[in-house]
Parts: sequence; C-alpha cells; structure tokens
Amino acid sequence: MLESKEFTAYNGSQVIDEGLRNFMLKIYNYMAGGLCATAAAAYFVANSSLLKLFVNANGYTGLGWLMLFSPLILVFVFGWVLQRGTLQQVQAMFWGYSVLMGISLAPIFLIYTGASIARVFLITAATFGALSLYGYTTKKDLSGWGSFLYMGVFGLIIASIINIFMKSSGLDYALSYLTVFIFAGLTVYDTQNMKSLYYANNMGGDIAARGAIAGALSLYLDFINMFMALLRLFGNSRQ
Repeated sequence: MLESKEFTAYNGSQVIDEGLRNFMLKIYNYMAGGLCATAAAAYFVANSSLLKLFVNANGYTGLGWLMLFSPLILVFVFGWVLQRGTLQQVQAMFWGYSVLMGISLAPIFLIYTGASIARVFLITAATFGALSLYGYTTKKDLSGWGSFLYMGVFGLIIASIINIFMKSSGLDYALSYLTVFIFAGLTVYDTQNMKSLYYANNMGGDIAARGAIAGALSLYLDFINMFMALLRLFGNSRQ
C-alpha cells in the first residue's frame, strides 16, 4: 500500500512538472514568434518608402513620435484585453503589438550598421537565455525583487522622457547601463514568477493560454529593452 501511494505521488509530481514545462514552452514559443514578427516589421519598414512617414532629415515626424510611444500605451491596453477579451483577441493583441514595436524600431537601421545590430541581438539572446535559465532553476525566492525593479522601470521612463529634451549623452549612457541591469533582473524575476503563478493557479485550458501570452509579453519586453540598451552602448553607428 505504501509503495502504491509513493508511486501515485511520484506520478502526480511528474504530471505537474510536465505541465509546467509545456506552459513555459508556450511562453518561449510566443516570445520567439513575437521577436520574429518585430524583426520582420522593422526590416520591412526600414527598407521601404514607409520609413519616410516616421523620420525625415529633421528627426522623427509627428507620426514617428506617435509610433515611438504607442507600444508603451498599448501595454496598458493589453492588460484590459487580457482580462475582458476573448483568447483570440488576446492573441491578436500580442501579434499586433509585436508588429507595432517593429515599426517603432525601424529607424535603428538608419542609425546602426546591420552587422552591429545582428551582433548585439546575439549577445542579448545569449544573456537573456542564461538569465531566464537561472530564474527557472534557482531555489532562491525572488519575490522581493518585483517592487524594487518596477520602481526602477518607472524611474527609467521618466528620466528617458526628460533626456529627450535635455539631450545629455552622459545621462543617456547612464540610463542605458541601468536599463541593462534592471531588465536583466526582471528577466530572472519574471521567469520565476511565471512558475509561481502556474503552481498557485493550477493553470489549464483557457487560463493557461492567456497566462502564456501574458508571460511571453513580459519576457519579450525584457528582451527588447535589454537589446535596445546594449545597442546604444555597443552598436556601431553608420555616421
């Protein structure tokens, strides 16, 4: 009888672990798909006449500024759709957001060489993979990191908006380094947090699908922000 109970408990543990692996795999698949959509949209716009709608010889146009800040606004809209929309609407929102982000990033092809963009992307991918793996495997409770890191994100947003008008290169470098450190921490925190949410909510069906998309968006944003910060630091300018 004891052996039977142990066998059942063991099998139950295996089912839970397999469910978690499938859940995390969905997250990474969505994230990878989102990054591909972003890259394709950025490359297409950068190599077409559409780019003139967003930038000109004087910098960003009015539409360009709108596109630059629209991903930040849509993050809040995504939260509303996640709670009240259908699964198909949540999926459409994620893919639409990924494409919109790509359009807003298209001007980087005018600023940095293609080789340096590719190099920094690979560096970001390797760094992200190592950080996310640590977040998935560590036994250390990282729940206390959340409030501190998100406060840092809001601070970065405010300082970045101020620096648009100040145009301080020193502040820009400082913010880039802070961005790398903060979003590196968020990558670890978000990965562990997804595991915690999975176990706490016993996710399955529609809830798991929504959770996977929400988790993918979190990691996607961590990746994009690290990539852009590293590109500002180590990218080779075309000028």
